[in-house]
Amino acid sequence: MAEPRPGLALRFQRPFLAARPLRSLPWPELEESLRTAPDSALLADILHKTILHPLCVKYPPSAKYRRCFLTELIKKHESTAAEPLDELYDALADVLKEGESTHCYKNYLLVLLLIVNSKPMVCADPPLPSRVLQPTGDCVSLCESTALISGGTTGLITWEAALHLAQWALENPGVFRGRTVLELGSGIGFTGIAICKACQPRTFIFSDCHPRVLRQLGENIQLNGFIPEPGGTWSIQTESQGQEVEGENCQNPKVIVAELDWGSVTEKQLLGLRADVVIAADVVYDPEIILALIGMLQKLSTSRADTKAPEVFIAFTIRNPATYQLFQAELDKVGIRWQMIPAHSSYNFLYDVQPDVTILQLFI
Repeated sequence: MAEPRPGLALRFQRPFLAARPLRSLPWPELEESLRTAPDSALLADILHKTILHPLCVKYPPSAKYRRCFLTELIKKHESTAAEPLDELYDALADVLKEGESTHCYKNYLLVLLLIVNSKPMVCADPPLPSRVLQPTGDCVSLCESTALISGGTTGLITWEAALHLAQWALENPGVFRGRTVLELGSGIGFTGIAICKACQPRTFIFSDCHPRVLRQLGENIQLNGFIPEPGGTWSIQTESQGQEVEGENCQNPKVIVAELDWGSVTEKQLLGLRADVVIAADVVYDPEIILALIGMLQKLSTSRADTKAPEVFIAFTIRNPATYQLFQAELDKVGIRWQMIPAHSSYNFLYDVQPDVTILQLFI
């Protein structure tokens, strides 16, 4: 039996707006539905929830992505006896007029994991029938590079581990609520913006070291309705000493964009951040960077005046097992204990085959 029309259109909407790989969209279900009941209304519904959706119109995925999507949708339409749908061809004609750009947008609809008649739950054991996904009504929109490497950095796109870490954060908002969060290697900001929108931190400190990444990060933060502290990029080296960078209203957290060099920042400078929680995603991919990260974690372990070290959560994709093993060995060498966070109970931002992503909690 074919899936109900509204459900199928929404299953196209979320991955499309996030520009996930086209293979992750529910094409087989669409084919089955059209075979059962050829109907242009279903295709029109999908079109309006994707290409013609207000988010796509305002913050569109790349022209290439939209062109390939429409081409596939038209193929599915033409393979049936459904009535002609001029809107499809008009939309494709509009996209074909566009030139390719060096940047594009991705829009992630935020969803919280809930138990019916209960509070948001933490990452848990086997799925339960009463667990439901509850849309927050909010989204994270990002401007990204269309190239994996741009301007000499890979930091201008969102990597998979950032999606996993954000998913875990939305399932565990209590870790961040009312607290000061420092993100290392924020990139273009997905994880931090999602946490700011859904987890009510008191203060969120985005940080990176690449000038172009910091510039794009600041623009994405503002794109999502947050105003970073005045003065452009906040300099830890010159402004953090002795200051308490805490916001007053968790509904509207204080947001800071900081230029942070792991090698040169001192324990005294980190003390001024007063971080309760430290997070990072996809920063464990090179032996040299691993050593710099370990050094940074050691500084953080002694940077709290009250002697309470921050909670640390690191998410990374295991591309090379040897690199992952090196990270664990280096942690053991300096006496930093770690434990693996259980796998997600659901994946709201990843719609295709899951990469090998791990989240570790570190005890520094």
